[in-house]
Amino acid sequence: MNSTKLYPLKFQPIFKYRIWGGNKLKNELQKNIDGDQIGESWEISDVSGDETLVMEGELKGYTLKKLIQEYKSHFLGQSVYENFGDSFPLLIKIIDANLPLSIQVHPGDEVAKKRHQSFGKNEMWYIMDAEEGAELIVGFKKQTTTAEYLSKLDKGEVLDLLNIEKVKSEDVFYIPSGRVHAIGAGVLLAEIQQTSDITYRIFDYDRVEASTGKKRELHNDLAKDVIDFNIYPQYKSDFLKIENTSNTLVHSPYFKSNFIRVNGKLDKDYTSLDSFIIYIAVNGSCEIRFNEMPYNLKKGESVLIPASLKRVSILSDNNCDLLEVYV
Repeated sequence: MNSTKLYPLKFQPIFKYRIWGGNKLKNELQKNIDGDQIGESWEISDVSGDETLVMEGELKGYTLKKLIQEYKSHFLGQSVYENFGDSFPLLIKIIDANLPLSIQVHPGDEVAKKRHQSFGKNEMWYIMDAEEGAELIVGFKKQTTTAEYLSKLDKGEVLDLLNIEKVKSEDVFYIPSGRVHAIGAGVLLAEIQQTSDITYRIFDYDRVEASTGKKRELHNDLAKDVIDFNIYPQYKSDFLKIENTSNTLVHSPYFKSNFIRVNGKLDKDYTSLDSFIIYIAVNGSCEIRFNEMPYNLKKGESVLIPASLKRVSILSDNNCDLLEVYV
């Protein structure tokens, strides 16, 4: 298999209208969007029916599936290919919440496979921007039981049980399957998750979808069996911000993420890593260089480095902040 054709790959995002969406993806991140209330930009996706396409170069128009089928472990990494075959394991999104999202929960791998023939959904959020007073819901603030939870839900008082976090840019949260969560109004974030679109909506503020004139569907019968009712001492992830090094963010069984603040030139050597790499620019701009070819990356954009590309350089003179993601 000839892997010499592979190079750093940018994909054409897929934009999703959402009842809670805003206009920051278009106005602040300069994404090429027609229409309003675009809540999600799917940057790198192998979800069936929503496959992103390579934007430029010899491989323009390729899906992730086609790249994997053609380049196999050269694209994914040997261990990733052995575990996932022709399926790409991650989904990368940028989310703009002008209004609060529904309160929701995702199933883990076992339940998702049994019920939906899908991966489960473990995810993380990196807050890119947050308006004054912006909040997230993550987990519970007091110990509760299934019976108490269902009673509060029935009365429309479920918010009484939930942990609300004030947020600012550069905050990070890991959302394992089973953890109740919701993005609040005024938040722009990068989301890294397993390739899954399975969401159980449990509370939606009685909102009516304009296109149907009906309230959005809830999934409480499915949700109650997967919710983790435990409380935890901390929901936010702490991390270092040392320049020109990979600072650990979230290292889970499903993906690993680091924070890199690039100042000047940073040479990266991935010889010992058996995985593709994704860089997500969360602030500033930079240039990724491979084989002396430049690939520009600005805030809100992502680039995928195939596994066979072991050495790249990152250049920035304006402190570019990147998320470095791999499996």
